[in-house]
Amino acid sequence: MTLHDFFSEHRRAVLAFSGGTDSAYLLYAALKCKAQIYPVFVHTVFQPEWELCDAKRLAMQLSCPLEVAEVDILADADIVSNPADRCYRCKSRIMQAVRSIAQKYNCPLIIDGTNASDIADDRPGMRALTEYGVRSPLRECGIDKARVRELSRQAGLFTWNKDAYACLATRVPCGEELTEQLLSRIEAGENALFDMGFHDFRVRTLHGAARLQFRADELPRAFSLRQQIYTALAPYFDTILLDIGVQR
Repeated sequence: MTLHDFFSEHRRAVLAFSGGTDSAYLLYAALKCKAQIYPVFVHTVFQPEWELCDAKRLAMQLSCPLEVAEVDILADADIVSNPADRCYRCKSRIMQAVRSIAQKYNCPLIIDGTNASDIADDRPGMRALTEYGVRSPLRECGIDKARVRELSRQAGLFTWNKDAYACLATRVPCGEELTEQLLSRIEAGENALFDMGFHDFRVRTLHGAARLQFRADELPRAFSLRQQIYTALAPYFDTILLDIGVQR
């Protein structure tokens, strides 16, 4: 099956849209197939503001209206407590919001950007997608991440080489309470590193300290700039640690 086949059969769908490489290309492909697609970005404190900006920019590039659903994810005590299955609980809450919008549009089909490289056992929120009946056209058509990037590059989408990005809550160890203040500090710290030209890194927390993880090829630069990094992150964390292992 090809994406053209999928969207020839399914002419209307609500897309759980993150603005990342996968959902961006899926939106582009659906529109090229002249399907009626309603992209929905579910905005919580777990997403940094630049993610929302990217989603809006991509939707604008494709001349497709974007609906933003605001969700107070920290109103859920089971998510705030940050249990081992937090990703499942969070994904379920997000899909509730997407389904509500799908019902508004009287559109029973919800799709997302899961691709063929995503192994079900490795995606914490995959169970929630199954429970909500979400279809993943890229995965169903056998399109993996490398192919998505190449097709996106050919299509001229700025997201073609965008780094994979997990939500801010993944920076906090399981069992440590998630608060808006803590997430804001992590976001500010990561923004400071972005401004210094780093890519595909993480600012994780460890007993109140910032534990910085970089790709192996960026570790030498990070070490050489350790004083600048400390100065940039000191407003947000008292202790800043450099993890010399490979980021992930």
